[in-house]
Amino acid sequence: MKTKALKYQLNDHLRDIDTPGEQDPVSQEDMVLKYSPLIKFVAHRLAMRLPTHISVQDLISAGVIGLMDALSKYDPNKGVEFKTYAEFRIRGAMLDELRAMDWVPRSVRQKATRIERTILHLENKMGRPVEDEEVAGELGISLEDYYNSINEINGLPLLDREMIQNKVFKLSGKDILDLLLDEEENDPFHQLSFKELKGALATAIEELPHKEKLVISLYYFEELTLKEIGEVLQLTESRICQIHTKVILRLRAKLKRYLMDVL
Repeated sequence: MKTKALKYQLNDHLRDIDTPGEQDPVSQEDMVLKYSPLIKFVAHRLAMRLPTHISVQDLISAGVIGLMDALSKYDPNKGVEFKTYAEFRIRGAMLDELRAMDWVPRSVRQKATRIERTILHLENKMGRPVEDEEVAGELGISLEDYYNSINEINGLPLLDREMIQNKVFKLSGKDILDLLLDEEENDPFHQLSFKELKGALATAIEELPHKEKLVISLYYFEELTLKEIGEVLQLTESRICQIHTKVILRLRAKLKRYLMDVL
């Protein structure tokens, strides 16, 4: 989708909604021009970890809805930059679209769950991060088949946003994104739940092997692409993709255990 076409699509939808600060039409168009590239950036970044049959254009269209939502709901009094809020909304709308598409076959979800449980079982038993050969051996498959499974699983999210919203924060009606970005959120239960969840995730990341921790840091904090990370670590892009997926499986397993303990 061309930038100009995206601008027109956004303008069509923005005519009937309030924008941050009651902006005039000129300012509104400026907002569209300024933040439409963010939609493309988030869409292509997500698409790198998804099967090839997932259309980037579908993600971009969902991102348009996310940006519209951000423009209508943004409250500058909460002390959060609009770009930060918009990116959360855009990414959230794209993930909602992926969930609605239900693009992950049930067999792949089952395979992911089996690997997660195996990793968690072995790490609890051995008291250390496990090697690929050990996981494959416990699963009773060859290392090649294990890597093929990892490639199939690529793209699964770290956490289910709805589960976090409904079971951890026990929210009804209030959007989890608003909660996470609201610096004035003063519900003691919400504050404690979020602090504990972040602590559990931080601990899980800290326990990762060095190379996996480095991939996570370069991808999520330095915002390098998988290809760029491969160049830094002198590995192929496909190998970095495998490492990233294994990290997600490790973290999912540990966070699921944490959530089971606290729910």
